[in-house]
Amino acid sequence: PARALPPSLPRPAASRSQRPRDKMAAPVLGRRCRGAAGLWSSLQQTPPLLVSSPPPRRSAHEAARQMRGASGLLAAMTERGLFQEVFPARSAEEQLPVLLDPGQPPLTVYCGFDPTADSLHVGHLLPVIGLLNFQRAGHDVIAVVGGATALLGDPTGRERAREPLPEERVRANALSLRAGLLRLLYNHQELLWDGRRRLGRAELLNNAHWLGQEPLLHFLSGAGGRLRMGTLLSRQSCQARLRSAEGMSLAEFLYPALQAYDFLHLNRSHGCRLQLGGADQLGNIMSGYDLVTRMTGTDVFGITVPLITSTTGDKLGKTAGNAVWLNRDKTSPFELYQFFVRQQDNVVEKYLKLFTFLPLEEIDHVMAMHAKEPEKWGPQKRLAAEVTKFVHGREGLESAKRCTKALYHSSVEALEAMSDQELQELFRQTPSVELLLEPGMNVLDLCRKANAIMDGPSGYQKITNGGVSINGVRETNPEAVLILGQHILKNGVSLLRVGKKNYYVIKWLQL
Repeated sequence: PARALPPSLPRPAASRSQRPRDKMAAPVLGRRCRGAAGLWSSLQQTPPLLVSSPPPRRSAHEAARQMRGASGLLAAMTERGLFQEVFPARSAEEQLPVLLDPGQPPLTVYCGFDPTADSLHVGHLLPVIGLLNFQRAGHDVIAVVGGATALLGDPTGRERAREPLPEERVRANALSLRAGLLRLLYNHQELLWDGRRRLGRAELLNNAHWLGQEPLLHFLSGAGGRLRMGTLLSRQSCQARLRSAEGMSLAEFLYPALQAYDFLHLNRSHGCRLQLGGADQLGNIMSGYDLVTRMTGTDVFGITVPLITSTTGDKLGKTAGNAVWLNRDKTSPFELYQFFVRQQDNVVEKYLKLFTFLPLEEIDHVMAMHAKEPEKWGPQKRLAAEVTKFVHGREGLESAKRCTKALYHSSVEALEAMSDQELQELFRQTPSVELLLEPGMNVLDLCRKANAIMDGPSGYQKITNGGVSINGVRETNPEAVLILGQHILKNGVSLLRVGKKNYYVIKWLQL
């Protein structure tokens, strides 16, 4: 059942989907927008990011500079680089600024997340943040877990069909994604929202609840009769698959139709008029627009957010094998923190605008301080802290900082404060050894029992040459007897390092 919450890397990639049909030259759109509210009034001389074929492309920084002073949610999000394209251009230009005006009733916005894995990943954060920015402006948002559509698999951007997932696996994944989305909504409301204004309502739904109950013949004779084959066949993803040797299954071909039906169902049941999605989802959003307008006559809209890609241009995600997960059992808070703290200077300002809710003035200040003291990596640390807090909460951020101090700053205090879970996360690929402390046990004994050095003179020499450290302190005396509180920490753990990268976690028994 639906659960209502209390009111309250790399660079973005361009969409490969077919562009909207109602194209308009940028100067014409600019002239027609004169005097309009919100975003559109600021575009009198600015070619927009959404229209003409091919649409004019601008970097996020260039768009932001040209839109300084514009008011409204759309203007603010476009200045941050979060909203990339709006569809359809003409009616959006005329109606969205009015619909999104603070004095109007709340608009309902939705975004879908297919449970093809048991966790969200970093690539999902921008659609979630997009929804939350609508919620922060007082609008109602719906996150739809695709418990039905995941059984078909979205063909967008894929060269071959997805491996089919068993229904039991999809159901389990859907529950996990629901829990992940709830955690993000909760952390945002509790940790990142000032509470001075009303938050819009947020709901989590599963499209299996309506698609699973829709009879096939009823769907085909109803929604199926309004969707045009030519439009579906014209999508670039469809054309590419049809030309491939493998071809395209009927199930994949019907995926956009089922996603379009989601929009129709939410429009009828929740008054939803705006769909949010990644830049690669524009074609599917257009199918939803076609279906809703044909069957209801209601003007609806779509907005895309950028895709986040690796340095090689691959979309971050499960398919490419480069996902940075949001579930702690797959990517720890420390690993998530390190992913963002390692971002380079040429993207960190962009990422602060995309992945955080920090005011632009504060981001400008952070970047100005960075220009004076680049060696402190201030923007990267702030970015990592904000995202980790959003994903894992305050405790997760503290855990990430503890692990960072223990590993990179040899902090004994941080090591002593670490839980078993944090040790396992920090040294996920590190051997863990349980040992009994015997009377007179020394550094050489420890290294040998942990299989960290070779037997014989070479292992002994490794220690004397300074190649071994315990809890961040170099040990050069193989015969030094282990001391509680120095070699063995208060939490019964020792961190042994041999060479530069070989770590061993020692857990002492019966101390």
